[in-house]
Amino acid sequence: MSRMRIISVQLPQGLINAMDQLVKKGVYPNRSEVIREAIRELLKKELYRLETEERSTPDYIIK
Repeated sequence: MSRMRIISVQLPQGLINAMDQLVKKGVYPNRSEVIREAIRELLKKELYRLETEERSTPDYIIK
């Protein structure tokens, strides 16, 4: 993996509590990995959605 950079985000306490539960249960080793995984999944979903929209047939073409 490439060199990691530190960023700062503010999250509601409820999300922090949920992340801590996943770490406590051993699903993830730490909060950072929870956040990295969530961002990876979001980016995959959004990039796929954008690619699908770009490939769709324009509305003016009769199907």
